[in-house]
Amino acid sequence: MAIDLPILLRAYAVGLFPMADDRKARSVFWVEPESRAVLPLDGFHLSRSLRKTLRSDRFEVTADTAFDQVIALCAESASDRPTTWINHDIEEAFQRLHQRRLAHSIEVWSSESGERRLVGGLYGLALGCAFFGESMFSRMTDASKVAMAWLVARLRIGGFTLLDCQFMTEHLASLGAIEISSETYSALLDAALADGAVAVTAEFSALDALSADPELRLPFTAVRTVSGPVSGQLIAQLVTQTS
Repeated sequence: MAIDLPILLRAYAVGLFPMADDRKARSVFWVEPESRAVLPLDGFHLSRSLRKTLRSDRFEVTADTAFDQVIALCAESASDRPTTWINHDIEEAFQRLHQRRLAHSIEVWSSESGERRLVGGLYGLALGCAFFGESMFSRMTDASKVAMAWLVARLRIGGFTLLDCQFMTEHLASLGAIEISSETYSALLDAALADGAVAVTAEFSALDALSADPELRLPFTAVRTVSGPVSGQLIAQLVTQTS
């Protein structure tokens, strides 16, 4: 049964999100974890090896160019994950949200084999100044870490204040994610949604303007101008620069 989008958005606005028992499940249930994983946007952990990978620009990174592919790959089974919580109803609902410019994806591409391949990525929902990260995948070393670094830079430039990661994993912890109580999360969520509605309009595509306007002033004093496409070196600077 198709998920009602207004109900879905209201659920996220109060801290709930949908999951399914497995890929083939015909229903979803609503989850509100007692402890919530969030990644502070000023606390991204950029390891030496990841910094090197970003600066090498060996991956091409895009946004919102292959949303359907990203969510389909996130929903695929893997050797360490025989099934996933993304059933067809959730997948279809997020495709409709993407068409309404509320759900977004980051895509990581590689051309090392001579053919451009989608090797990593993530997707999530943007509401107000909050971004709800849903899932990520990786088919090459560091691909999902690169996607997360680009997401954090994009959210920082766009004026977001909350990156919700739902459940803590070792992978997320290595990137700087922390666990907070549901009460603390609710306060952060309320503030992020109030900011988006009243004071600040968070913009997921703000990072894209850097290559279009080389004189664009950024909110971080160490980064003022850029010419040409956004580089991995700039991303590395953005995710570690304090405001």
